[in-house]
Amino acid sequence: MKNYEAVIVGGGIAGLQAAIQLGRYQHQLLVIDSERGRSNLCRCYHNLLGWPDGVSGQHLRAIGRKQAVDLGVEFLHDTVSDILQERESFHIVTTDDINIRTKTVLFATGVVDRIPPVFAELYPCLGVSVFICPDCDGYEVKNKRTMVLGTGNPGANMALTLSYWTKDLTYINHELRDVDEQLKNELKERKITYIHQPVAFVLTEEDAVKGVILQNGQKIEAPYAFIAFGGNKVKSELAKGLGVELHQNSHILVDSRTKMTNVHGVWAAGDVVAHSEQVAIAMGDGLQAAIWMHKTIIGQAKNKTAH
Repeated sequence: MKNYEAVIVGGGIAGLQAAIQLGRYQHQLLVIDSERGRSNLCRCYHNLLGWPDGVSGQHLRAIGRKQAVDLGVEFLHDTVSDILQERESFHIVTTDDINIRTKTVLFATGVVDRIPPVFAELYPCLGVSVFICPDCDGYEVKNKRTMVLGTGNPGANMALTLSYWTKDLTYINHELRDVDEQLKNELKERKITYIHQPVAFVLTEEDAVKGVILQNGQKIEAPYAFIAFGGNKVKSELAKGLGVELHQNSHILVDSRTKMTNVHGVWAAGDVVAHSEQVAIAMGDGLQAAIWMHKTIIGQAKNKTAH
């Protein structure tokens, strides 16, 4: 079993920023990452300081990982299957049956967006012509024809939110779930086209969405789309197993200053935490968590020396 001062579970934006900071503190650090995170999918982030033309999640991850490795941070391509608390340390087991012990843990496990299989061909378009977050990318569809591919109330609410940016909106309720009458009335008032029909397949050309073909054969054309199916998976199960307190929506609750959870020695950062899911916030969270992890690590080291 290998021992570390800190282990970061998740090597996305929050995890990498924390890794860089802890690497600068020269701590023995391991980042465990499956490389299947949300930031791997986004082809372009548009609202970040210093990147006026946008930057892909893959690029941020690549340069962030290199920066961390140059600081001596270790990476393990694996998935954590279990974490057990043992007195003042944590025992981590991976799916490849690797055993690790650490004094501190940072959960940067993120969120997995629910995208039905019929829309799999949209993945190359994410962040370019297909979006998920209206706060991040509503500006990208300003005054442009846009589809909302969603279900029930989540899709209706997304369409209403986007009406701030464009009046040329079509909401396709792919899963045919009920929409509240009040929301239907609001869609009508804002002249948002509402289609209660499943999508048979999508039309794309490289990273550009072109439209969809409905199951009734109807073709809907639009150069932009937002996805809104709700039911995204918050990857907080491991934290919950340690007794970490969760919000009612399964996001992890942390101290606003330290980013530590209610369990001593356990922190959380990024989209898995209960706040706006933004890259800039993930960076800030990761950095702040790392600072307080460092304070805890050196405090433990001093206590160990004193005894």
